[in-house]
Amino acid sequence: MPFRALGLDARIIKAISDAGYTEPTPIQSAAIPEVLAGHDVIGIAQTGTGKTAAFTLPLLSRIAAYAPANQSPARGIKTLILAPTRELAVQIEENVKGYAKYLSLRVATVFGGVGERPQIEALRTGAHIIIATPGRLQDLMRQRHGDFRGLQHLVLDEADRMLDMGFLPTMRQIIKELPPKRQTLLFSATLSKEIETLTHEFQYRPKQVQIGRRSNPAETVTQYVYEVPKHLKPGLLLHLLKDPSFNMVLVFSKMKHAADRLARFLEGKGIKTATLHANRSQNQRLRALADFKSGAARVLVATDIAARGIDVDGISHVVNYDFPMHAEDYVHRIGRTGRAQAIGDALSFVTSEDQSALRSLERFIGRGLLRKKAEGFDYSAQPSAAAQPEAREREQKPKVLHNYSRRRGPSSGDGGARSSQGGSRSGGGGGGGGRHRDGGGRNSGSGQRGRDRR
Repeated sequence: MPFRALGLDARIIKAISDAGYTEPTPIQSAAIPEVLAGHDVIGIAQTGTGKTAAFTLPLLSRIAAYAPANQSPARGIKTLILAPTRELAVQIEENVKGYAKYLSLRVATVFGGVGERPQIEALRTGAHIIIATPGRLQDLMRQRHGDFRGLQHLVLDEADRMLDMGFLPTMRQIIKELPPKRQTLLFSATLSKEIETLTHEFQYRPKQVQIGRRSNPAETVTQYVYEVPKHLKPGLLLHLLKDPSFNMVLVFSKMKHAADRLARFLEGKGIKTATLHANRSQNQRLRALADFKSGAARVLVATDIAARGIDVDGISHVVNYDFPMHAEDYVHRIGRTGRAQAIGDALSFVTSEDQSALRSLERFIGRGLLRKKAEGFDYSAQPSAAAQPEAREREQKPKVLHNYSRRRGPSSGDGGARSSQGGSRSGGGGGGGGRHRDGGGRNSGSGQRGRDRR
C-alpha cells in the first residue's frame, strides 16, 4: 500500500516522496488511519520501524486541514509532543520539519541545557507544534509561559521510558493544564502491562496498534553474547575493534564517568571516540552525534537515557559493554542498529555478575542468545594495568602528600576543600543519583524523579 492510499495531505505526500520513501512500514500503515480518524492511539512496535512518522504524518495532515490551501493555520499551539530526552526531541523536530516543508507551520523545541529565552518566545508567539521534555516545559508553564487552550493533539513518545524515569508526576501536572477534549497518542518500543493501565488516565478509548510481540527486538539484528571476566572487557573491545567491519560502533556504558574513562582509553589506543551522557553540555552532545554521523568518530560511548533519540543510519554494531539491568533497555539499545530493515549486530559482554540478568532477558524475549568466543583473544589473561582504563588513569595522576597535621577544621584550606567535595558528592549520590533537569546540570533532589537525565 503506498502512502497516497492512506489519506494523507497531498503536500505531505510530496515531502515524503522527496525524502525517498514510497511504502509505509507496518506500524505506519496501521496507525496513520486511526490517527487521521481522530482516535486516541497506543502504538507499540520495535525500535527502528518508523514510529515517529506514524504519528507526525497524520498529525501534520490534520493540522494542515485547519487552514485553507497555502495559508498558515491560526496562531496557537495545536500539538504538544513530549519526549524523555533532548536528543529525541531534536530528532523529532528534524522529522517534523522535513515532512512539513510544504506547509506554513511553526515548530519549536523546549528542553534543558540551553537558554530559555528563545523557548519562551516560541511559547509566547504560539508555535503550532511544540516538542518538549517534561522538566523544562513544566518549569516554563509554572512561569505562565504558553497558552495551551487551543491544543488539539498530545503525543507521549517513548511513553514507557518517561513513566519509568519517574516523569509521571510531571506529566500529570502538564496534562492537567491541557484541554480535556483532545487527541492523545502514546508510542513506544515497549509498553508493559503495568504502564499500559496508566494510559487510561490520559486517553479515551484508545485504539491499540501493535506490530510484533511487545518484547521482540528488531528481527534484522543478529545478537551474540560474549562471556568474559570483568577485567578483560577493555581488551576484548579493543580486540573486536581490530575488525574493519566494526566501522560505526555504539557502545553502552551504565555510568557517565565510566563512559568517559572508556572513551579516553579508546582514544589512547588511536580509536576516534565520542561520548554522550547527561554531564555533557548540549553543544558537546550535538557535536558528539555529528562526529559519529559523519564518521569523524568511529565509536560513540553512551548511557541508556542519553542514547534515546539516536537515529543514525549505518550503525554496524551495538556493544553492550555493560549488560543492561532491565530487558526493556536491551531492546531499546540494540534497536539503534538494524533500523528501517537494515541489518546489524548486537554484542553483549556478560560477566559472572550478569548471568541472572541475562537469564531474565532470555525469558523476556522468549529465546536464548547465541554464546560466542572471539577468535584469537586470550581469555586466560591476568589483569593488566595497561589494559584497564581505571588503572591507566590512576597511574597518570600525580601523587599528592597531604599534611594532615595542619588541619584546623572546616575553615582550613584542605578541610574546606573536603567539605566542598563532600557537598558535591552528596548532591550527586544523595540527591537522587545526580539527576538533572533535562540533563541541564542542575541537581533536582531526591524527591524530583521526573527530570530528563543522563
